[in-house]
Amino acid sequence: MTTTTSQQELFQFLEDRFACAQACTECARACALRASLVDPDGTEQQELVRRKGIMCAEVCDATCRVLSEQNRLDEEGIRVQLEWCRSVCLESAHVFDQYPGAEDSAKACRECAQACSDFMATLV
Repeated sequence: MTTTTSQQELFQFLEDRFACAQACTECARACALRASLVDPDGTEQQELVRRKGIMCAEVCDATCRVLSEQNRLDEEGIRVQLEWCRSVCLESAHVFDQYPGAEDSAKACRECAQACSDFMATLV
């Protein structure tokens, strides 16, 4: 492997990591907004949407922080965090699908889950 190839792979890795962190940030923002718009004393479905929104925002925020750190976690630790984020995002998207007006939040969750999957695929 040449130095140029190594540098290109490193740049691609960093770009993929940044894209995943950015998707996590967007999802956290969308989920926090969705949770804030739901009446805390509302129906059972509204409470579920609110709880999923809060949980997803927290997990995405934590994942973004992990991705922003300079290799403080090993690759397995990053993989576990990405899988957790992907799973919570997909669960949240499914809940948001059932709630009128939450389409943008569901889309942000799915995009984040896909970014996590894509980045996991780059990890050896």
